[in-house]
Amino acid sequence: MVNPFKNRDVVSIKDFSKNDLLYLFGVADKIENLSEKERGHILEGKILGYLFFEPSTRTRLSFEAAMLWLGGKCLGFAEPRTSSVEKGENLADTIRTVENYVDVIVIRHYKDGAAKFAAEVSNKPIINGGSGTEEHPTQAMTDLYTIIKEKGVIDGLNIGILGDLKYGRTVYSLLYALSLFNVKIKLISHPMLRVRREIFFDLEKKVALSEHDNVEEVL
Repeated sequence: MVNPFKNRDVVSIKDFSKNDLLYLFGVADKIENLSEKERGHILEGKILGYLFFEPSTRTRLSFEAAMLWLGGKCLGFAEPRTSSVEKGENLADTIRTVENYVDVIVIRHYKDGAAKFAAEVSNKPIINGGSGTEEHPTQAMTDLYTIIKEKGVIDGLNIGILGDLKYGRTVYSLLYALSLFNVKIKLISHPMLRVRREIFFDLEKKVALSEHDNVEEVL
């Protein structure tokens, strides 16, 4: 199968098909089974640039660790005050500067649309590490891969999602990713923190959804 991710931006989980995701998980399995010596040459000579305009620990370190684990390198900033952004440089100029030094860029930004804008400006692939209130697609990919590793399948499962479903961008990426599979989703939250209505109505056309006030209803 042709690699559906080659030279492609990862801005929204909605840009990918079920087969795309299954291909990704298959590659992850192959890499996981390689020896340390074999793994260490996969991204040799490649550089990942990271631009984190918003605080992060797990997302940034997971990208850095993955690059180092596969033989690549990283450069960038985890705090905009250490960059020319502090002097008034705009996002487009920052992207155009950084792309001269790297092969791919991960961006995390507090504004909606920032990752999409970065992809329009950049000549190098952009990966969305969290964009405003919108999405966090790589987190959804990791969540689905974890479900497959733990349960063996995704199709046919009943899946509960619990917590702040209104403001958590990871929730929306996960919901759209799960809508590609044959699952039943139980959304469990306080009524004030339910999934935004426009998103709920869009998703209920694609996957079986139900809303619940407490976890005991669905355990």
